[in-house]
Amino acid sequence: MARAAKTTRCKTKKPAKGTKSTARRSKPLRGLITRALQAAVVLALLLGLAVLAYRFVNPPGTLYMWSEGRRLGAPVAYEWVDAENVAPVVLRALVAAEDANFCTHWGFDMRAIRAAIAEGGNRGASTISQQVVKNAFLWQGRSWPRKALEASLTPLMEALWPKRRILEVYMNIAEFDAGVFGIKAAARHYFGVEPSQLTSTQAARLAAILPDPKDRSASNPSNFVQRRAGQIRDGAATIARDGRARCFE
Repeated sequence: MARAAKTTRCKTKKPAKGTKSTARRSKPLRGLITRALQAAVVLALLLGLAVLAYRFVNPPGTLYMWSEGRRLGAPVAYEWVDAENVAPVVLRALVAAEDANFCTHWGFDMRAIRAAIAEGGNRGASTISQQVVKNAFLWQGRSWPRKALEASLTPLMEALWPKRRILEVYMNIAEFDAGVFGIKAAARHYFGVEPSQLTSTQAARLAAILPDPKDRSASNPSNFVQRRAGQIRDGAATIARDGRARCFE
């Protein structure tokens, strides 16, 4: 008679105490992370579509304009003007003041960034392109989420928009005084003229009050603004001569 094979029963290990409760707790956490990632993807897609749309559609306003209107208790002064209806010297003055290498970079000026790091962060390195992304699509402040979105959207905008369009949007949504946004409102506010009538001195003064327009005046300039405007006027003439204005003229 064949010897019966011994059968062995597999012992099932009991789950360690607390494993089930840990798993139950981790499920809501995983769900929260998933929803957060989904929301981030949706936000990125919406912002990407907005960047594409603003290539052709003029911004009706910005979050900052809305918040300033609430703070002031009155609508802000903002009226769009096309670049061809603005004195060409204005565009050159803005570039000379804020981003002299505007035509040669892809959204980030690496030389300016390295210089800012070398000086311990005491100088700004944001390009006009970065400022457009921040002002048109994002919010003010220095939070890491905003910086990350700015870094993502800036090269996308540079790829989709011509340089002239970037500068056109910039000069239309920049703040020039409390509640005064855009070059058209600024020209009227400070000098009582249309943007097409601005002189090189007036254009340089308007550029000189950036990025601190609430504490500086273009029509009643301080010594600092006058000196800065003189530098900008010279810089605007320089970039016209050396070809650094070709991409937007």
